[in-house]
Amino acid sequence: MHIARYEFDGEIHYGAIEGDTITRIEGSPFDRIELTSHPIPLLNVRLLCPVHRPRIFGVGLNYIEHIRESGSKTPEIPLLFMKPSTTAIGPGDPILYPKEAQNLHFEAELAVVIGRAARRILKQQALEHVLGYTCANDISERVIQSAEMEMGSLLIGKGYDTFCPIGPVIATGLDPTNLRLGARVNGVDRQSSSTSDLLFSVADLVSYLSTAITLLPGDIIITGTPSGVGPLVPGDEVEVFVESVGTLQNTVVREQ
Repeated sequence: MHIARYEFDGEIHYGAIEGDTITRIEGSPFDRIELTSHPIPLLNVRLLCPVHRPRIFGVGLNYIEHIRESGSKTPEIPLLFMKPSTTAIGPGDPILYPKEAQNLHFEAELAVVIGRAARRILKQQALEHVLGYTCANDISERVIQSAEMEMGSLLIGKGYDTFCPIGPVIATGLDPTNLRLGARVNGVDRQSSSTSDLLFSVADLVSYLSTAITLLPGDIIITGTPSGVGPLVPGDEVEVFVESVGTLQNTVVREQ
């Protein structure tokens, strides 16, 4: 099932997409999925970020080929950071190129949407707590990021408003161990890989995070980016695609 959060006639709902229509879900998909009987054309709605202002947990250096590409040491435990909830935007929303930016990069990622609250989740039960999967773009300002990392921190370089496009839908029932994903900039392929190259799997990440933090419905884990990351400038159109999920498109706009 493809679940979307959308705006229609001035109201925001969740719905299930089938073909070129969407059928409203009564309540929240994090409670139960009960459909109404009145589908409407997708053309009549605006798709939004799948979760409103989520907690976002990021993972660095989690694709084996990307670790080789960067010449980095292979992490022994997941290299984690967080992005503010205000980084989250939806499909079609503009990515703001900050006034301070010198080197903005895209990072295509598989995003995991938590469906049930829990702590200390066993790895073999981790996927039972996942509602589904979506696309994410972990936008990063490399000059600021590098300066922060030299001091042992990481926030502003990945934390500007609009620095985490997410969407367009939450796809349920997927096997996250071998999904194709990648990125295009202005129609040119820039990243192409598979989640089979992950160092720490989705189950690993859910279980590890939950040893310390109670994961909540709507939490999002962006699982790392494969090799091929690169720069963005104002005017660029960037697309992130994940197999069986779809394509997330956003345009870079200079901050006024």
